[in-house]
Amino acid sequence: MATVVVIGVDLGSSGVRAVAVDRGGQVRAWTRQRFDGADSWPPGRADPEAWLAGLGRALGAVGGGFDIAAVGVGGQSPTTVPMSHEMAVTCQHPAGNGQARIGQHLAQRDFLEAELGREIVPAQSWDWALRRLGAGDVQGLWSDEGPIPGYGRPVGVGVVIGHADGSLGLAAGTPLVSGSNDAYMSFWAGGLGTPGRGHDPGGRTGGVGVAVAAADRPPEVVGFHGIVAGVEVVGGPVNGHGELLEWWSALSGLSVADLLERAEAVPPGAGGVLVLPYHDGERAPRWEPRLRGEIHGLSFETGAAEVARAVLEGAAYGLRHICEGLEASGIALEVLGTGGSPALSRLWGRIKASVLEVPVEAPERPDQLSARGCALAAGAAVGWWDGIGAADMDSWPLPPMHRIDPEPDPAYRDAYRRFIEAGDAAAARLTKG
Repeated sequence: MATVVVIGVDLGSSGVRAVAVDRGGQVRAWTRQRFDGADSWPPGRADPEAWLAGLGRALGAVGGGFDIAAVGVGGQSPTTVPMSHEMAVTCQHPAGNGQARIGQHLAQRDFLEAELGREIVPAQSWDWALRRLGAGDVQGLWSDEGPIPGYGRPVGVGVVIGHADGSLGLAAGTPLVSGSNDAYMSFWAGGLGTPGRGHDPGGRTGGVGVAVAAADRPPEVVGFHGIVAGVEVVGGPVNGHGELLEWWSALSGLSVADLLERAEAVPPGAGGVLVLPYHDGERAPRWEPRLRGEIHGLSFETGAAEVARAVLEGAAYGLRHICEGLEASGIALEVLGTGGSPALSRLWGRIKASVLEVPVEAPERPDQLSARGCALAAGAAVGWWDGIGAADMDSWPLPPMHRIDPEPDPAYRDAYRRFIEAGDAAAARLTKG
């Protein structure tokens, strides 16, 4: 008898991750498939047909030999995909940059309609994938998220929204389950259900969410529903994280692995080099899309290693900037969970722990978290585990975590002060202009 699994799919802009999980929570199969041609797409654009081919490869890689109970799909956001299959507009496109989620989606739709000269049927990335597999005209939303006008019938996360029609090798009749934003799915799989716990979903962007008892959330701090009843999440996303390291890899001609190895030998403070990670503007906490990246403290002694270290540290300073704003409102971060490919680097984990001055926890494969969250949604939909909003986290097979304790350093504290001052100065220049 074949092993029964649920499959979780995380649809990214350049690749798709998929994981097969059995009822006991064991990962039975895992894959990452890059999309063909992704390196040649214009910035902020993506070819849905390449996404579809990659999705088919991913389902084949993790589904072979198993009895599939359900498939859950989540992905990047805000991204708009036309159901007529023209090029999608991803979250990295300037259309709607700086607006809230709904406004950005609508701006993306308007951009596509102006480009194509006609109305389109728009979808969020994961809804598009589920529709192509046989689901109905729906939009999967996290609890209490507002629906996007014209993007389909709103449904919650972890709901069976249709059945596979046999496309992409997925057996006809397989239940299809709604997911949500990859960050939210990472929050679920990372166990963001205890007040004081934070989570950085990592990836090419990143950010931090901190769990807080709903009754204790100050009214001036915006929150959204957490994974456990009575717990909300506050914080915000940033624009620059893993993509910064990819940028420096392309510019320096060194691989990411080489840069991480060289950065390991550079002491805290990066030899005085400081990076403002605002290459594509910034979201939380500055919310200023016109900002651009800056490098301070260069000298003739500066090498690729120092800039690589400063990139890692700059991303951590951005997280601390968000957390200090929360702390001013009485919300303290006590431990930070991490996910996404950046969390594969123990060095980056140590830097985050030491800059934030709290322990950091990461699973052995943090790059599986968003896909694993989609698998949790699929399992919840067929009754294996509780859905979001449960009374506690006891039913969910969450991955074990390894812990990195902080090593506070005066060099980090001084560089963080410079980070805030330089960012304030950059924002002031925009205001004067």
